[in-house]
Amino acid sequence: MAQSLKIVNRSTNPFEGQKPGTSGLRKKVKIFKQENYTENFIQCTLNAMGDKLNGSFLAVGGDGRYYVKEAVLKIIQMCAANKVKKLLVAQDGIMSTPAVSGLIRKKGCDGGIILTASHNPGGENEDFGIKFNIANGGPAPDGVTNRIHELSNSIKEYRICPELSCDISRPGVTDYLVEGEPFRVEVVDSVEDYLELMKGIFDFPALRQHVTGGFKLLINCMHGVTGPYAKRIFVEELGAPAESVVNGVPLEDFGGHHPDPNLTYAADLVEAMKEGDCDLGAAFDGDGDRNMILGRKAFFVCPSDSLAVLANHLECIPYFKTSGVKGYARSMPTAGAVDRVAASTGKSIYETPTGWKYFGNLMDAGMLSLCGEESFGTGSDHIREKDGIWAVLAWLSVLANQKMSVEDILGQHWRKFGRNFFTRYDYENCDSAPCNQMISELETAIASGSMKDKSFSSGGKTYTVAKIDNFEYVDPVDASVASKQGIRILFADGSRIVLRLSGTGSSGATVRVYIDSYEKDHDKILLPAQEVLQPLISIALQVCRIKEFTGRDAPTVIT
Repeated sequence: MAQSLKIVNRSTNPFEGQKPGTSGLRKKVKIFKQENYTENFIQCTLNAMGDKLNGSFLAVGGDGRYYVKEAVLKIIQMCAANKVKKLLVAQDGIMSTPAVSGLIRKKGCDGGIILTASHNPGGENEDFGIKFNIANGGPAPDGVTNRIHELSNSIKEYRICPELSCDISRPGVTDYLVEGEPFRVEVVDSVEDYLELMKGIFDFPALRQHVTGGFKLLINCMHGVTGPYAKRIFVEELGAPAESVVNGVPLEDFGGHHPDPNLTYAADLVEAMKEGDCDLGAAFDGDGDRNMILGRKAFFVCPSDSLAVLANHLECIPYFKTSGVKGYARSMPTAGAVDRVAASTGKSIYETPTGWKYFGNLMDAGMLSLCGEESFGTGSDHIREKDGIWAVLAWLSVLANQKMSVEDILGQHWRKFGRNFFTRYDYENCDSAPCNQMISELETAIASGSMKDKSFSSGGKTYTVAKIDNFEYVDPVDASVASKQGIRILFADGSRIVLRLSGTGSSGATVRVYIDSYEKDHDKILLPAQEVLQPLISIALQVCRIKEFTGRDAPTVIT
């Protein structure tokens, strides 16, 4: 029998600012590598499980960024010391966030720890992150993350088995004795269970026939976690040529690039689509939950439109023929294109705060089948996370069924439903204090009612304010309230300006300005988005006084 390992209680002190954001705690690697910093947060995460911790069954995976393997070992050692019964650990610690969510659900785990900073850059001088997903496979709700933060402010010690070693380089099972109690670590293949899940959702033989019949794909994995998944699914299973998947080797620094699938950071995909003859292009972020869709010649599909198109064609996906369509949802900043699909199909539509955890509650209650966020996230109730690979397979299913191009699908959709012209301006790594002041002054305007019925003009267009508020969400399932989720300026013609501070950055403040304008005139729906939106953009920058508060002449990213 193996020698019994000792549990060591180590004294520590709290670190300021261990408050999980929209999806976990994200900081620079050098902060996580401070003595006891990672251990403190893991201990508080485990303690937040309460009575469920002793004898629990957890999953662990990460996006392959710098510091993942080191953090995985700490998690294994600390779970052993905290009476966790069993861990499922991804091979080499690398597993996409959607795959971890699926694994938690399939294996009946009590939760999971995911090591990711999602679309943030990686490397020794860049970002790292830790988030906890609950037993439904989705991100921890506010009550849990608030509890983790509360515990982090008073932690005095953490528990660890420093002598425990574990080889996570190959699948297999290792059993340990920890002060006489059994503890098991099972290292699992990162792709296999996820592939099985996708095969149960989509018609793989039909998709293979379409792909091998001359349909050309270009999949850019941006050196994130999705490389092995894309190669296995699109090349080996669906028959696409090997060169259809590029940047498919996961790297600790994502090749020195920003692994965010948008027109700015995935510019190499955009150029390749412009110059080539591919029918469908896609890119994924670091942990595989976000996606960007492009048609021929780099025709860009706005994420708000992507959600609406899929909602209008769910009959092309076998899963929904079996499960039915229960309802749709979008995050508040996302344009309202899917709302019109919901109205035409008689399905419920929900508007939630940013953060996938809000969708999970609706799914668990059987109220929601398809959802999305304008930040390049799309997903369904097959798991409780957004899912980049799933989104591309969904689009491929629609294209194979409709026998149309991406651009023609969008044109058809806009003629039927009208078009929500949409853009987002991101101002990254701004000073937090003036950005908070900007929000405070807009809240003062809300309280005073001074902007109600006020008109603004630019570029020959005039917009009249119908309502201004700070979005508050009352969950229809449990009546929990999420307040101050973003300033909304709603105009009489249905156009919107939304302003919020993002919770996904690792330092400073990221200011996001969203512009959404609806147009149903068939003569205008094909106009360039920037041309249609420019008057409202100018008004947004004026009303919010972006340059004054951020000191920036231009945004970091425009999508």
